Amino acid sequence: MKKNLIIILLFLVSIGGYAQEDALVFFTDKENVDASIANPITILTQEAIDRKQLHNVPIDERDVPVTESYITQLKNTAGITVHAKSKWMNAAYVRGSLSNIQDLTNLTFVTGVEFLDKSLNFSAPAQTTTSKFEQESRIDYNYGDATNQTEMIAVDFLHELDFTGEDMVVAFMDSGFPNIDTNPAFSEMISEGRLLGTYDFAERQIDVDGTGSHGSLTLSNAAGLLNGSFVGTAPEASYYLFRTEFAPSENPVEEAWWVEALERSDSLGVDVVNTSLGYQDYDDEDYTHSYSDLDGQTTIAARGANHAFDKGMLLVTSAGNDGDNSFVFAGTPGDAPGILTIGAVDSQEDYAFFSSIGPTVDGRVKPDVMAQGLGAAVVDQNGNVTSANGTSFSSPIMAGAVASLWQSRPETPNYQLMQIIRESAHLFENPTDQMGYGIPNFEAAYNALTLLGVEEQLKAQQFAIYPNPIKDKINVSFPQGAEEAVFTLYNVLGELLVRKAITNVKNTINVSELSTGVYIANIRSNNQTTSYKLIKEY
Repeated sequence: MKKNLIIILLFLVSIGGYAQEDALVFFTDKENVDASIANPITILTQEAIDRKQLHNVPIDERDVPVTESYITQLKNTAGITVHAKSKWMNAAYVRGSLSNIQDLTNLTFVTGVEFLDKSLNFSAPAQTTTSKFEQESRIDYNYGDATNQTEMIAVDFLHELDFTGEDMVVAFMDSGFPNIDTNPAFSEMISEGRLLGTYDFAERQIDVDGTGSHGSLTLSNAAGLLNGSFVGTAPEASYYLFRTEFAPSENPVEEAWWVEALERSDSLGVDVVNTSLGYQDYDDEDYTHSYSDLDGQTTIAARGANHAFDKGMLLVTSAGNDGDNSFVFAGTPGDAPGILTIGAVDSQEDYAFFSSIGPTVDGRVKPDVMAQGLGAAVVDQNGNVTSANGTSFSSPIMAGAVASLWQSRPETPNYQLMQIIRESAHLFENPTDQMGYGIPNFEAAYNALTLLGVEEQLKAQQFAIYPNPIKDKINVSFPQGAEEAVFTLYNVLGELLVRKAITNVKNTINVSELSTGVYIANIRSNNQTTSYKLIKEY
């Protein structure tokens, strides 16, 4: 009897020794930090640099990639598999036995390990940098089945002013996007070159068909266009599609893939991100997030969302569909302060019974605002207009609306735009746990944005060109402290047309001889260049 008991105990110890755990491994430093920051085009696209300059977002150590030699050493460590990495956190997501992961702390470049099974953590891991809070042309769409969800938040008002998301870049993160290239709802996006790229972070490939058609459905709410039967809320925006979800199972590695996709979005110059995903319970209960974890700072996804907020992007996410379950609260990343969390209402603007509620464990209002998610119109993977239920659909309806609004004043910082949207909602003065600040009105948000005089406010911080569109003269407003600059103007073929030294007194350029069309202007001062897209009329 005793011998059998000893054998059983040894067997259990053996199982424990080889059981697989998931963890974040944090690194000490990065290589070439100063050189990379001094020459940011080596680590970011020009679009990303331009967006950061426009919103006065600093390029810092978080933008520098993880040191690849560290990743290689982890991959070459027996018993360790690397599934993801994060430059913002300077960390890697690994899987291995408890002892193998603990042994990683002996590596000179590892500062700490954080297990996703929180009971295995004895002290807080080392952290990296923390995040900071605190026209005349009109479009007449026939929205078809999407009419109610569009007019509910007054996005049609923006479209009538020709704010349809043009020149805005939106990233979608989801489980799969099958038939994108054959779906008629996306034919204009494809033919006009507005599908900018795709990537599957789970399979490490370009194909993003993934598992299921959830991503195709959600994308239609923003990008879809079947005039006469369906129009999304940002039908002329440009899009990146990223698969970060592995539908057959639930594991926190999906949060790490999601952060990787955010980091890539930032480096590509993405403005708005939609996430119709949420994380709370996992197949392994030891990884499941408790309510106390949902404080906006603890989970991998929340940390990534807060870094993305600092980097100037505006993130929109679904609150979740747990409103009628035992755990009713919005999951992560919807708990993050730097994200716009969207709940669901029905066609009559009443709370949808399944929509996850707030507040967060630290008492903040969540969801932020609401859109239609019960009986929401969508286009399926075969191009058929149908309906679906879930905050998965209220989120992209809102994300497209955000992109269209931001197009009207792209210089507006993300935090200011988010607050304007909240303040436009019908429950802003009296938010509730079920509906947050309520249903926003994008006509009111647009008017508030106009009244703010954002252009005047930002003149003290950066160059401004006006008017735009232009007729015969370009005027350049100088920021405080700048006295001289070099103005250059190029056509769309990249040919230099105008080069002129200007000052804060002699700041007008005559362009009356230019033909009607689109031009690119650059203003260089103090070794920094700012670019502008100009439209010449008549």
